Amino acid sequence: MAQDHTGKRASGLLAHFTSLPSPYGIGDIGPASYTFLEYLESCGQSYWQFLPTGTTNPLFDNSPYMSSSAFAGSPLLISPELLCREKLISESSMRDHPDFSRYQTDFITVTQYKTRLLQEASSNFKAFDSPAFLDFASKNPWLDDYALFMALKENFGNVGWFDWPADLVSRNPEALALQREKNRQRFDYFRFEQYEFYRQWGLLRIKAEETGIRLFGDIPIYVGLDSVDVWTHQSIFTLDPKTSQPTHVAGVPPDYFSETGQRWGNPLYRWDSTNPGVQSQLLEWWTLRISAIFNMVDMARIDHFRGFESYWSIPAKNKTAIEGTWLQGPGKTFFDKIFNRLGKLDIVAEDLGVITPEVGELRDGLGFPGMKVLQFAFDGNPDNSFLPHNFDTPHCVVYTGTHDNDTTLGWFLSEQVDDDLRQRVKRQANRVMHDSSPVHQDMIYLAQSSIGRLTIFPLQDILGFGSDCRMNMPGVPKGNWGWRCAPEFLTPDIAANLREITLRFGRGREEHNRQQKAGKTTTATQAGCD
Repeated sequence: MAQDHTGKRASGLLAHFTSLPSPYGIGDIGPASYTFLEYLESCGQSYWQFLPTGTTNPLFDNSPYMSSSAFAGSPLLISPELLCREKLISESSMRDHPDFSRYQTDFITVTQYKTRLLQEASSNFKAFDSPAFLDFASKNPWLDDYALFMALKENFGNVGWFDWPADLVSRNPEALALQREKNRQRFDYFRFEQYEFYRQWGLLRIKAEETGIRLFGDIPIYVGLDSVDVWTHQSIFTLDPKTSQPTHVAGVPPDYFSETGQRWGNPLYRWDSTNPGVQSQLLEWWTLRISAIFNMVDMARIDHFRGFESYWSIPAKNKTAIEGTWLQGPGKTFFDKIFNRLGKLDIVAEDLGVITPEVGELRDGLGFPGMKVLQFAFDGNPDNSFLPHNFDTPHCVVYTGTHDNDTTLGWFLSEQVDDDLRQRVKRQANRVMHDSSPVHQDMIYLAQSSIGRLTIFPLQDILGFGSDCRMNMPGVPKGNWGWRCAPEFLTPDIAANLREITLRFGRGREEHNRQQKAGKTTTATQAGCD
């Protein structure tokens, strides 16, 4: 689990790239990330967890969990500074941007700014025949389909692929070839975007290794209907062959987050198909997907892991998730086949929600650590499995909250928490109700002192921020994902306090990681072009 390959306890932070401080309206995978890696190092942390890095869509509130591709990286995360250093854009172009908010991402304005820079960069890129680009293309067989998909989206007014001309919906080879040549300029533009994203990601991995920080990614279980993945692999999804629309969609029944459940709307996988070809394609696609993420990260969380044991199938005509059916997922055999190809991988199971003994058996049979979220611990049940003294194994990842929770301070002060519960929280941390210790520090103490091998804290909880800094509210379609952290909040005092409690409970970084960087210089915080 969460193996730092020493078996020792460890700690890390959860912060998506978009939330990082940056002059360009949104955090990115360039110097903004390098600076954060150095801050993590100063905090004594070993892990950086982030959300999916795929392309986002304003129609879905720019949710990282509703991407147009399971493989492509978001162009919004490409660093203007690194484009400038490559002399693909001018410094004046880079600096010519709106007066962006430091506290919230305006995705519309950021998209306009980044698109302008990437178009300039693409026009200056002359290396499509270079060994580096050809190697990238050969190692990423999804690239051409993605580039054509995006070019066609533009060409047809951004309507879904299922509303394109019939010969393109059915992927007639001659029609695809014709469109590729007809849209060659835009096709090449989208190929360049992905080449640059992954070039920059390679630099990020080098910086992470230099600072001794392990990158912790996220694999959404489902993909969006209007995605290149569904368009190119229609046979493995629950689609009506006549309309190309889902017959059944994904979601979860009523739970902690919503009285009507969550109707996500993603098409489901055809796990129940008796067609060997479909089963073979499912295995091949998932193997490529997991391989791709582990080319980027050291560890990954599988979102909605319980869907591999059984999944909630909602008739597409239903407006809510209340009426659905649990159907059998692919189970352990499916992962065994993937691991036979890729070897064992460092995977965390997101095992929240309606969890049955069968889900636990699948998780444990695969050796995946589950998640313990402290905000779920205080329901008055002394046997609650999220209470630290009830943890039955150190093989788990302990969170104060996740990106779907309110911040710890916001939760503690909210109407859903009464005074009795607040007192229980305080007593659990050996505090009294009116103790001066802030509740987020109490919860961090509980996590760090637990037997869980790995603890992860949302950046907002380290900073003690309230509900206005929440990242996502499940079931609410608008107003999410935009929170950003201004640079002045990442103070040396915050780092020192986190480092002290991390060391106190045996979760500190190995000394050689710090020594490895001693005496080295970095360009992480340089401004402008070299």
